Amino acid sequence: MKTTGAWKLNVKDFLIMSGSRQRPHLKRPVWIIVLVTFVIIFLITAYVYPPTSSAACYIFSSRDCTLYNQPPTFPSRELSDDETISQVVIREILKTPPIQSKNSKIAFLFLTPGTLPFEALWAKFFHGHEDRFSVYVHASREKPVHTSHYFMGRDIHSEKCLLRSSYKMQVVWGKISMVDAERRLLAHALLDPDNQQFVLLSDSCVPLHNFEYVYNYLMLTNVSFIDCFVDLGPHGTGRYSEHMMPEVEKNNFRKGSQWFSVKRQHAVIVMADSLYYTKFRLYCKPNMDGRNCYADEHYLPTFLNMIDPGGIANRSVTYVDWSEGKWHPRSFRAQDITFEFLKNLTSIDNSVHFTSDPKRRVITGPCMWNTMKRPCYLFARKFFPETLDRLMIHFSNYTTV
Repeated sequence: MKTTGAWKLNVKDFLIMSGSRQRPHLKRPVWIIVLVTFVIIFLITAYVYPPTSSAACYIFSSRDCTLYNQPPTFPSRELSDDETISQVVIREILKTPPIQSKNSKIAFLFLTPGTLPFEALWAKFFHGHEDRFSVYVHASREKPVHTSHYFMGRDIHSEKCLLRSSYKMQVVWGKISMVDAERRLLAHALLDPDNQQFVLLSDSCVPLHNFEYVYNYLMLTNVSFIDCFVDLGPHGTGRYSEHMMPEVEKNNFRKGSQWFSVKRQHAVIVMADSLYYTKFRLYCKPNMDGRNCYADEHYLPTFLNMIDPGGIANRSVTYVDWSEGKWHPRSFRAQDITFEFLKNLTSIDNSVHFTSDPKRRVITGPCMWNTMKRPCYLFARKFFPETLDRLMIHFSNYTTV
């Protein structure tokens, strides 16, 4: 696997003192010196090559051990038959080692109303890495007109669409149909055993780093980047319905952006789930019991936090600006696109969540990558189509590692 200089740990940070002062009157047993030497070598090796299990993590590091898989926390009450079946399947999938592939790829899943305005930019991003990615496009309103060969022939269709001889797939913002479209994209991408990471993107998303950087960032870590946080306000926990009981309790209800990056294990679990999905399909709807619950903002954060809390990073790798406090995030125009603006996005290393409770709390935290603080974002949204020319001009500069 190719790596860039940005991912090489600086060995000179570990200064090993040699040639210590001689003390002729103090004789140390040889075995102690040998033992200390081996311990030093062992600790340096553990630092340079980060631990890949939770046990090793807690031995060698007190930071960010939640990055490694922890067993799901299941309720102590007596489970229904459906819950028992679901949890048996989930446990078995989590215990199954990932498929070993000699040609691991990232599946880029584009969820769009129609034509993708940034195909030329993505083509520039993909160029030269043809054997390390796959593209899948789900258009909900009209058949896309593709300009790049990377996107041609990559459209997926639903069975209903084919039966009606219509292109519309009835994907409505805020409804369970958004989750259905995400699952449809994951299902098609899982057919390729080489796809190991699955990134959901919109028609307004753009890359913030070059392909090599993105590939290493996702492939060299063992977590899914699912945005997930507790919002005790009306637009968070206030959307919860007690009809989700007993499978989904109120204290388990989470919120997050729908734009994810998941590893293959989690993608398979999402496909296997019917129990929790059904709860959200039935009881997380707009205008239900006086609440506006949006399944695409709550299903995956709640579900994956329940079944594998240590396997998700609780943040997205796609930047979006919610600082204006409106129903939709800030959109960027051509005049916003400067080298400095784009470079600043690539260097953000703290995630920010805005809550809807009366105190309007802002939750911030460092973006950790394999126990190290790293830039948070690989992609960004929402960009108007008019920004394409400026993005193309700056791409090679702002994405340089």
